Amino acid sequence: MKKRLLLFLFVVLFGKSFSQVGGLYSYSFLNLPIPARTAALGGSSIALKDDDINTAFQNPALLSDKTSNSISGSYINFLGSINYGYLAYGRSFKNIGHFAVGLQDVGYGIISARDEYGNQTGTFTGNDYNLSLMYAYDKDSLLSYGVTVKTLYSKYAQYSSVGNAIDAGITYNKASKLFCLSAVIQNVGKEWKTYTGGPKEKLPFNILLGASKKFKRAPFKLIATYDYLNIWNLTYTDPNNPAPTVDPFTNQPIKTTPVKNFFDKLGRHFIIATEIVVTKNFFLRLGFNYKMREELSLPDKKGLAGLSAGFGFKINRFNFSYAFTRPTPGYNMSSLTVGANFGKFIKAAKPLVMPL
Repeated sequence: MKKRLLLFLFVVLFGKSFSQVGGLYSYSFLNLPIPARTAALGGSSIALKDDDINTAFQNPALLSDKTSNSISGSYINFLGSINYGYLAYGRSFKNIGHFAVGLQDVGYGIISARDEYGNQTGTFTGNDYNLSLMYAYDKDSLLSYGVTVKTLYSKYAQYSSVGNAIDAGITYNKASKLFCLSAVIQNVGKEWKTYTGGPKEKLPFNILLGASKKFKRAPFKLIATYDYLNIWNLTYTDPNNPAPTVDPFTNQPIKTTPVKNFFDKLGRHFIIATEIVVTKNFFLRLGFNYKMREELSLPDKKGLAGLSAGFGFKINRFNFSYAFTRPTPGYNMSSLTVGANFGKFIKAAKPLVMPL
């Protein structure tokens, strides 16, 4: 019964999300990459099933016995004065499944309040919160289902909003072949209370497909994600800042063709990354997000926009990860994640001998 219910929920959410394409949405902070490992891999880690509890933030089906008793914290220094963090803890129960709880907090710093003439009238703060309850069940040694229930709360000055969202994921993991395949639906839900009492806005729903493959004789893992399966055209033209029609370096007209437009739209869906195993306890990570590069780079200065890099290492029973991303020229983003597994501490602890 439990397995049928999870499968039914996954199918229902999958169908429902296709009818919600386009439009403005609330809670866009849910798209921020968490943790540092995810940021280093271009913003997606839905097909990495190992002992990292943080990957369940994007795909709850990645919870397993390996993430049981794990605790992790992440801090991300985003653009300007924006900072956000994430805490997670997981626990597995035999014959019941895998559980986890996560708390995301996004802070926007102190913001100046101004009237319609530009005069400062004071200051205010803004925060977004996401409390996630996650559950996963292993159908067998290969297939896992997972569901996340999110409670969302945003407050900017005197304006606030409350909502709920659900994620559903399914993962096929063949450990003997070092291969993992996942499908995830994110942020299907509703805004219950709007900021100003106006019409309720849509949530940033998304459907993703991802796969990872490590070759036995190669020290690296290839990772690919197809983002926004539910939307084909992800391009956007700002009416106040239209795309250039003349090359700024050659002064020649920029020619576009149907083939070029097709591959431009296709490329915006893919996130490509690799994780290199330098030693058993040290990893290098590289990622490329073409959509980020096209949306956030300047027409005459693309630089490193869309590229990300990072590393991770283990010391005793602690895990450390760091990521560096330049989402747009002139701004850098740093992410740090620290985690540990209490289960390993318990196993390693020596028995207590009471003195006679």
